[in-house]
Amino acid sequence: MWVKICGLTTTAAVDAAVAAGVDAIGFVFAPSVRRLDPARATALAAPARGRVRCVAVMQHPTQAELAAVLAEFRPDVLQTDSEDFATLDLPATLERLPVLRAGRVAPARLPRRVLYEGGRSGAGEVTDWAQAAQLRARGIELVLAGGLTPGNVDEAVRTVRPFGVDVSSGVESAPGIKSAEMIARFVAAARVAGREN
Repeated sequence: MWVKICGLTTTAAVDAAVAAGVDAIGFVFAPSVRRLDPARATALAAPARGRVRCVAVMQHPTQAELAAVLAEFRPDVLQTDSEDFATLDLPATLERLPVLRAGRVAPARLPRRVLYEGGRSGAGEVTDWAQAAQLRARGIELVLAGGLTPGNVDEAVRTVRPFGVDVSSGVESAPGIKSAEMIARFVAAARVAGREN
């Protein structure tokens, strides 16, 4: 089970995610209580480089906004809404994680891996697991996001059988503040559910 913790804003959160054994950590460059500038994200990500994938989380960025993030933060992965990729000039080496949102018609041709999310990222709204399962059944690597918590990730994994899961607000003690204990519980629950499905 591939696991990503998103919206990290502190050194303690980065340390907790890495200690829990996650596969990726996300830094938000879109409007959000968790938004960082590239310099702050770069400093936070430094101790995790080479240990986990560092993801730049954006939404409808301009080419100039993307260029600033690429130049300073140097992400392993760009996560943004799927339609954004058609208008952006990206380095060939940059991994892509297109976001598909609940309630919208999915494209006829899907990328190998997608992140399935609710209408608003980071809002803690549980997304449409039935639609997510239908997409996953099309043979893609689906990363499930939207309203996941340590308490419901087991059910989510059993229902959708995703390739991976992504959480932000569901492991926070306050908006934008991650809980190391909740991160550890979430990762453990996701991995157990993944092994059993």
